[in-house]
Amino acid sequence: MSDYFDIRNNKVTKWGGFKMGKHAVIISVTDERISQYPNLKDYIDLHSSDIVTHMTESELLVILKNVKQTEQSTEKVRMTAGDIARQLGKLKVQEATIAVDTLQTVFTEVNDHEATMAFVEGWHLGQYEYTTYKSKEPLHHTELHIEGDEVAEAVNNGKIRAASMNFSRDLMNDIPSELNPTTFPKRLKDELEDSDVTIEVFNKAKLEEMEMNGLLTVGQGSEHDPVFVEISYQGDASKPLVALVGKGVTYDTGGINLKQGRHLSDMRMDMGGAAAVAGAMKLLAESKAKVNVVALLQIVENMPDSKAILPGDVIRYKNGKTVQIGNTDAEGRLILADGLLRAGELEAEYVVDIATLTGAIANALGSKLAGVFGDEDLSLKMKQLGDVNGDHNWPMPLVDSYDSYLDSDYADFSNISTKGEAGSITAGLFLRRFVPESCKWLHVDMAGMMSSKEEGYYANSATGFGARLLADYTEYVSK
Repeated sequence: MSDYFDIRNNKVTKWGGFKMGKHAVIISVTDERISQYPNLKDYIDLHSSDIVTHMTESELLVILKNVKQTEQSTEKVRMTAGDIARQLGKLKVQEATIAVDTLQTVFTEVNDHEATMAFVEGWHLGQYEYTTYKSKEPLHHTELHIEGDEVAEAVNNGKIRAASMNFSRDLMNDIPSELNPTTFPKRLKDELEDSDVTIEVFNKAKLEEMEMNGLLTVGQGSEHDPVFVEISYQGDASKPLVALVGKGVTYDTGGINLKQGRHLSDMRMDMGGAAAVAGAMKLLAESKAKVNVVALLQIVENMPDSKAILPGDVIRYKNGKTVQIGNTDAEGRLILADGLLRAGELEAEYVVDIATLTGAIANALGSKLAGVFGDEDLSLKMKQLGDVNGDHNWPMPLVDSYDSYLDSDYADFSNISTKGEAGSITAGLFLRRFVPESCKWLHVDMAGMMSSKEEGYYANSATGFGARLLADYTEYVSK
């Protein structure tokens, strides 16, 4: 959208210096209005983009080309909407209108309700930018209007989904001096105070009473005491209890095994799992979902203070198992173990833990997919849900023969592998040792999905990955 077709001069013109109108209309390439303007059809056909703009005397036309059969999906709808919203925001267009009929013409394989909801979701996600610590003006938000019958529910659902994912983004983007174990619980309470959730915050004294020794050990080098947050929502108490366990390391230095040779500012996003769980709870509560769910958030800093845990130390967990610390930078699994044990105490039937856990998963799957371990049938379902909602993921194996890689001479097992291979798998095998036997368990490693570059409805910031995935999964197993 860097240029447009100017009917007054019958030529392509660059945007610079042109006074933009206040209204845009989003139409399909088959719209009859296009035939009113000579040469416009030829310009559209020659244009490489799927989105073409044309300025008339009174408004801006945003023209959507037909979408290939192989690209027809709700994710394509979201990405298209996000791209348009961001570009119109940069042009300071006041409002934009699209008809449901236009969406159906362009996205022939997506039903009206799903297309409308996805377009609204993508629109509001595309307008996201994190400017809390910038002096420039934030992106102008172009107001979207949807024309069509009975669109209110789809529009509302799209807004809720976007707001929930954007909440996760805000948490991940914030700096560690502002978002830390002391302030994180208040941020959750402020965001969820008007929803039907209950929030309990367990302080250090309570953690000692509950024997959450993984969380206490990882946090002992920080000036901020670790906390454990439980958020409960019962849209239908008769449904099976689903526990969502989120890693909330608000800053990860690596501890005594200090991270080296990299830009470390993105380690503020090491609480991405907790952010995903928080966003999912916001989505479920605000959409009045018929589910019974509890969020279990372990919130801590991993700092190399003189009190910090040392490599070689041993943790004894509440279930009696002992873990040797082979590397203090493998701290996420140490705190998730406490969350998994708590899920067992609450007798959850389904448990999902999510974490920015291993660099190995990013090496295996890159920056477009999270890895999912655990129950094979549910792993496949998680992939199918991600294909629809945009939180893409891939089923990964838990290879039993790798379990011996965690053997320790000093404790029941170690927190890292003795081999230089299969790092994400052995991390999953470590967690499996703490999973309640009675539950169906999945582990989501989202380490490769922390941040994104500007494209579609993504900005140059945190992704907010997982909020939609966890919420949709919770609803699926609650049917």
